[in-house]
Amino acid sequence: MAPRIINGSAGLKAVVGEHLGYSDWMDITQERVQLFAEATGDYQWIHIDVERAKKESPFGGPIAHGYLTLSLAPVLLPQVVTTTGFKMGVNYGCNKVRFMAPVPVGARLRMGAKLIAVDDIAGGVQSTYELTFECEGAPKPSCVAEVIYRAYE
Repeated sequence: MAPRIINGSAGLKAVVGEHLGYSDWMDITQERVQLFAEATGDYQWIHIDVERAKKESPFGGPIAHGYLTLSLAPVLLPQVVTTTGFKMGVNYGCNKVRFMAPVPVGARLRMGAKLIAVDDIAGGVQSTYELTFECEGAPKPSCVAEVIYRAYE
């Protein structure tokens, strides 16, 4: 699905409170989990030891790192919304992050985005999104995060 295009500060302010849509589904592979473990040094067996995770994990197999799920926001958010009229943007941080359900390796994950606030800052705006990551067929979200971006005009 094509992303929603929002132009400039005024365009963002006009859609505060709206759910902006969903990303495409992404396959969560063991290779992606392994690469994340290598990048972060988080080699906990529930993520990378497939056989042990199948035998001993309460999840029935390996799961993605919670922070791997959250780190997919820069990949998935542009599938939902693209902003124009800015020179640059930066990730400013998170207000709140919750990992409420595992993301099993082999799952399909997507992200929904709601714009919850836009505030003026020097030279641009600060936008706060509620990002909801969900696995296909799961009864509840895997992660809900309030993420802040700054865009400069």
